[in-house]
Amino acid sequence: MRVAILGCGYVGLELGRQLAARDHDPIGVRRSDEGVARIEDAGFEAVQADVTDREALTAVPDVDAIVFAASSGGRGAEAAREVYVEGLQTAVESFGEREHAPDRLVYTSSTGVHGDHDGDWVDETTPLEPTTDKTAVLAEAERIALEEPPEYGFEGTVARFAGLYGPGRYRLKRYLEGPVTAGYLNMVHRDDAAGAVRYLLCGDDARGEVVQVVDDEPAAKWDFADWLAEECGVAQPPKQTKAERLADDDLSDAARRRILTSKRCSNEKLRALGYELAYPTFREGYHDAIERYRTDATADR
Repeated sequence: MRVAILGCGYVGLELGRQLAARDHDPIGVRRSDEGVARIEDAGFEAVQADVTDREALTAVPDVDAIVFAASSGGRGAEAAREVYVEGLQTAVESFGEREHAPDRLVYTSSTGVHGDHDGDWVDETTPLEPTTDKTAVLAEAERIALEEPPEYGFEGTVARFAGLYGPGRYRLKRYLEGPVTAGYLNMVHRDDAAGAVRYLLCGDDARGEVVQVVDDEPAAKWDFADWLAEECGVAQPPKQTKAERLADDDLSDAARRRILTSKRCSNEKLRALGYELAYPTFREGYHDAIERYRTDATADR
């Protein structure tokens, strides 16, 4: 299977490695020289192209599947629209109009499209209630991923990621030093985010569907922080209620909305499809980071 990974970054690089290890043919697509170099270092083919530029995408060869994993780089809603909506639409049209169109698309979205559910469980059937302009853009992109490909004879799948963590993104300092605000963490390790997409592609699963890619256990932030502190051998961090955190006059509107957003994301559908998580909970996923922290702390004494 030949797979073009558009926006081949944090998850895309791991996806490419996993596909190549199973004798598939991944092609990573990035617009920067640095991004292309990282793909080459990961050991698979790289193409330099901007996913929002239809002409540039002609440099990508024909493929069996495309994975749209591009990022707006943490910028605002307009930048997100340019990448996730306009870029995705451009990719669907660019590949769909080819003589040899792909067979399917996987678009990587975010559980942020759910908005606030006051700590209740959400799954793929829960109506979307995005609370920010950016998550509204992501919801629009999900619609494009499911509705547009059939016009060109192929099918789309939405892989809806929870908060990503893993190598380079453990953020230990944030939770060890605090203050930690009350709420829930919905997480998935990078290797499982990539692994789930690889599994859906290789198993030809969830065509025309949404699949939430999250681990087995949404974690209360205070409980997670206390567990992490105990494992690292440090004092428990200070805590804040939501009301205390919201009293900060320096908070942006977007930050306030994030604090007020609470939900627990189910992975029941992903499990039912047969995917086995490499890191079922944060306990397994943070093991290596904790070991390194304790080793470094011992060396500093």
